[in-house]
Amino acid sequence: MKKFLNTPESVLADTLAGLAAAHPSLRVVTAGEGGGGDGPFVTRASRTKPGKVALISGGGSGHEPLHSGFVGQGMLDAACPGEVFTSPVPGQMLAAAQAVDSGAGVVFVVKNYTGDVLNFRMAAELATEDAGIRVETVLVDDDVAVRDSTWTAGRRGTGATVLVEKIAGALAERGAGIGSVADVARRVNANSRSFAVALTACTTPANGKPGFQLPDDEMEIGVGIHGEPGRSRQKLASAREVATLALDAILAEPVFDRTGDESGGSEPCEVIAMVSGLGGTPLSELYILFGEVAEQLDARGVTIARNLVGDYVTSLDMAGAMVTLCRADDELLDLWDAPVNTPALRWGV
Repeated sequence: MKKFLNTPESVLADTLAGLAAAHPSLRVVTAGEGGGGDGPFVTRASRTKPGKVALISGGGSGHEPLHSGFVGQGMLDAACPGEVFTSPVPGQMLAAAQAVDSGAGVVFVVKNYTGDVLNFRMAAELATEDAGIRVETVLVDDDVAVRDSTWTAGRRGTGATVLVEKIAGALAERGAGIGSVADVARRVNANSRSFAVALTACTTPANGKPGFQLPDDEMEIGVGIHGEPGRSRQKLASAREVATLALDAILAEPVFDRTGDESGGSEPCEVIAMVSGLGGTPLSELYILFGEVAEQLDARGVTIARNLVGDYVTSLDMAGAMVTLCRADDELLDLWDAPVNTPALRWGV
């Protein structure tokens, strides 16, 4: 294993120290410091505006820039990172909620992994009962590859997390109430589907070797972001064939159906499309894959209204890519276009 580490045990602490050094707009609260609870969390350096609903997300490290890289104006108010591929604990989440709540309540954005779901649920109960903070929880479960995987009951939460955090964050920034912010977050999740393909396994620092064996001439179809098995393995295929595999699975979902109108036409389908690398894929390859996705969507009558291409939801050093589509309307596109200023996403400011 060749990695830029100090020790496998210090990966999270060293990552957060570097994040804070690179981005003065963020504040890293370590365990036990300033109400840090049982683990570290990341907030904006400035306090939450009075009356603003706060957004908090989190999960195991190894998926950077998710989640800490999306803390800032127009997105998250705080992120709770766990150790690599390990859920943060309720004490972290409670401390983060207490740090950023301004009286308008907190929305937890939770990827559907068993540890995250259980710990955020406990944190919500503690925040409500012990701290008097109103909490709404939004579960992200957009992965169409498999159900009831190694890590989950139901669909896994993956790429749609970025879209939920961006769009709900924009509405919160405008001063909307907690019910409206949670509702739009749930609508984005309901409108979104993802599918990932891996060319290699990832290597966790503590393990020092790939998490699974994948022959040089094969790829994992529908892989999870922790290296969980997907639908199948098959021989390596072209970018065009990978795009077809992903889009066939995603567009089979009813949310992308187009309803016919009285004139015999069909309702247009506009989407926000994201092609995210999984950590070890060159940007050139992601653009090749996005080009195939764009061409095939156009042939299927689906219009890409907005897009992201790059590393947004990763799996350490895994070579691979994830395709995420969110069916969008004017309201969602307006919130998507709203200013955002975070380490990993920035426009309009």
